[in-house]
Amino acid sequence: MQLANFEQIFLVYIAVISLLAAVVTVLDKIFAAAGLWRVPESTLIILALAGGSAAMLVVMHLIRHKTRKKKFMVGIPAIILFQVAAGVLYFIYK
Repeated sequence: MQLANFEQIFLVYIAVISLLAAVVTVLDKIFAAAGLWRVPESTLIILALAGGSAAMLVVMHLIRHKTRKKKFMVGIPAIILFQVAAGVLYFIYK
């Protein structure tokens, strides 16, 4: 079964935004440890909302970054649940 063109483009988009979210999360951790400029939390949330939430959550746990912040430990999983629900609805009603 071959994916439709939209679905192929969507998968590439998710891969790219996930990589970007992971890289930005790691950079924020590095910058924090060095006492340098930080990535705004709003930027991290936007990247999660844009589709990088799953990758961001995994990276946050791997590098122990933002894991004490309720905004991230509750918010990112909530975003993931919303995105999974939207995906399920898409495939049910497509």
